[in-house]
Amino acid sequence: MYQHSTQDLHGSVGTSPIAKWDDNMPVIIESSHQRSLSYGLCPGARPDFNPLARNELSLLIEQNRLLHTHAVPAMETLYQQIVNTHNMVILTDAKGVIVHSLGDDDFLEKASRVALQPGVAWSEQCKGTNAIGTAIAEKTATLVHADQHYLAANHFLTCSAAPITDHQGNVVGVLDVSGDQRSFHKHTMALVRMSALMIENQLFAATFEDAITLHFHARPEFIGTLMEGIASFTPGGRFLSANRNGMFQLGLSFSALQSHTFSSLFGMPVSSVFDHYRTAVPGLLNLCMHSGVRVYGRAQLRLTNEVQALAGGNERAAVAPAAAAQAAAATQAAIAARRLSGLRYLNTGDPQLEQVIAKVNKVLGRDIPILVMGETGTGKELLAQAIHNDSPRAMGPFVAVNCASIPETLIESELFGYEDGAFTGARKKGAIGKILAANGGTLFLDEIGDMPFALQARLLRVLQERMVTPLGSDKSIPVNVELICATNHNLRDRIARGLFREDLYYRLNGLVVKLPPLRERTDLETVVKKILATESNGGRYMVSDEVLALFMRHKWPGNFRQLTNLLRTAIIMADDEIEIGLCHMPDDFLDDIEMQPAPHAAINADKMIASGANLEEMEHSVIVKSLEANGGNVSATARALGVSRNTIYRKVPNLK
Repeated sequence: MYQHSTQDLHGSVGTSPIAKWDDNMPVIIESSHQRSLSYGLCPGARPDFNPLARNELSLLIEQNRLLHTHAVPAMETLYQQIVNTHNMVILTDAKGVIVHSLGDDDFLEKASRVALQPGVAWSEQCKGTNAIGTAIAEKTATLVHADQHYLAANHFLTCSAAPITDHQGNVVGVLDVSGDQRSFHKHTMALVRMSALMIENQLFAATFEDAITLHFHARPEFIGTLMEGIASFTPGGRFLSANRNGMFQLGLSFSALQSHTFSSLFGMPVSSVFDHYRTAVPGLLNLCMHSGVRVYGRAQLRLTNEVQALAGGNERAAVAPAAAAQAAAATQAAIAARRLSGLRYLNTGDPQLEQVIAKVNKVLGRDIPILVMGETGTGKELLAQAIHNDSPRAMGPFVAVNCASIPETLIESELFGYEDGAFTGARKKGAIGKILAANGGTLFLDEIGDMPFALQARLLRVLQERMVTPLGSDKSIPVNVELICATNHNLRDRIARGLFREDLYYRLNGLVVKLPPLRERTDLETVVKKILATESNGGRYMVSDEVLALFMRHKWPGNFRQLTNLLRTAIIMADDEIEIGLCHMPDDFLDDIEMQPAPHAAINADKMIASGANLEEMEHSVIVKSLEANGGNVSATARALGVSRNTIYRKVPNLK
C-alpha cells in the first residue's frame, strides 16, 4: 500500500517522504489538473472566503443528518489517533462542502487562511485539485500532497480523503485528514479508509432496519470487523443491497445482484436461516456462495412482529448469538475440518497429484516454505489446509489471506496489524494482523503473485527476521509461522516485468509443487463421487454414464470450483431422483459441450483433412457414422456428439 520515497509524485526532490499508496495516483493527479485548468481556475488565485451563513450551514447539516450522526463518532475516534500532529479531520457532503471539522488549534489557524472550515466548498470546480474534490470526481480514496494541489495557496497542505458511499454506491460525503505537509505520515490514508468504511457500514445498518442482514466472510474471525461482507434481504429473501466488501466478495455488481435472492447467492433457503436461529445456541451459518466459495455468516433478523410470528417468533432472541457459543461452534468446525481434510483424503488416484503429495510429505515439519502453483480453482487452499492438518502444527491456527481479494488500501493493515486505537470504532486495542494471528501455526498467502510490489519488501523482511512491526508502532514482535503460498501466475514472468521481487521469490520457493488442472486428471470419476457425497450430506446421488462421458470431454476452465458449482445445482434439480442425467445439467454447460468437438470426431476429421475433404463433408460423414452406430437414434447421436438434435437435422437434411 505504501512506499517510502524521497521524491514527490511530480519527480522533484522533497524534504519529506511521500507514500505512494496507489500506483494510479499520478494519473489521477494529472487528470485532476487538466480538469482544474478546464474550469478556468488560476493556480495563483486567492482562496475563496465565502462560507455559508450560520443558518445555511445548519440547514446543510440537517440535510445530511444521517451522515453527520454516524460520522462524528468515527471522526472523534480518528482524531484521537492523530492528535498533536498538526492535522484536522474533515467531513463534507456529496458536493464537497465542509459539514464538520475538528483538529489541533495551531493547525486550525493555518487552515482558516485557506478557508478550510465548515460551510466552504472544496470541490474541484472551486478549489482545483485537492483530496476532497478529487476523491468525489474520481470516486476513490485520494492523496494530494504539497504542490500536487492546483492552487499555490494550498501547497503547504497534505490531504488524505476517502469517499463515503451509500447502499447503492452513490457518494454521499467525504472523510478527509488535512495537515501541514511537513507532518505527512504514510499511515494516515489507511486510517482514513478504515474510518470511512466504518461510517459506510453504520449507514448501511441504519438503512435496512426491517430486513434479514447477513454478516459474512470466508474466515469466521473476520465477522464483526471492517473486512466482513454485509448483505440485506427482504423477509422473503429478495436481495436489497450489500456493502462494499459484500459486493467485492460476491463478485457481482449492484445491478447484477438485484435479480438474486438469499438462496441463489448463498445456497440456503431463508426458511433454513429461521430454523437455524430457533436452536438454543445457534453458531455461525455455514454457507456456499454462488461462486462456489464457502463462507461463514451471522444473520441479524430485524423484522416486524408480524413477520416474526410467521417465521416462528423466536428470531429476536437470536439476533446476537453469544460469543461463547460462536467460539464453541468454530472449534467444532475446526475439529471436523481436520478429520476430513488431510493429504490422504485428497489422494484420489491421480498420478500427478500422488507425486505432489509424496513431495509434500517429505518436508512436513521441516520449516521449508511451500509454493503451490496451479490454475484458479485447482484446489490450492484445500492442499494448504491438508498440509497444515497433517503437520506438527495441526493444533495451531491456520490463517489464510487472499492477496487478490483484499483492497490494496487495506492489505497492509490486514497482514501486519495496527497499533492500539488505530481501528476506528469496534476495536479500541487495534488488531494484531494475520501474520501474528498465525503465530504457532500456518500462514497461507493465496494469490501471492498479486501482492502489491511495495509490500513485498516488508513481507521479505518479516520472513527473514521473523519479526512483525504493526502499523503505527515502533515495536517489533517475534513470530513463528509455517509458510505456504499459492499463485496462478508465472512468478518468473512477473519478476521479468518488474511486478514481483526476485529475492522474495527465492525466499518462498523452498518446495514448489504444481497442481494439475481438472482436465488433465485421471481421477475425475472419483472426484465427482466425493463432491456428490459432500454436497448432498451423504446422499446417494450418482451421475449417469452419459453425463460422466460429457464430464470427461469438458475442458473445465473453472476447474473444481466450476465442477462443484455444477454438481450442487444438479443435486437441487434432481430433487428426489438418485441419478443425475442430462436433463439436470444447466444450459450453459451443455452449450459449452456443444461447441467442443467429440474426441472421435476430431480423429476422423484429421484423417479426412489428410485426404482433402472439406469441412462440410467431414461434418456430414461424422454425423452419418454416428447415426449408424446409434441405430439411427437422433437423440442418442446428438448426445454422443455433444450437439443439439436441430444440428443433426440441419447437417443431414434428408433425415426422416
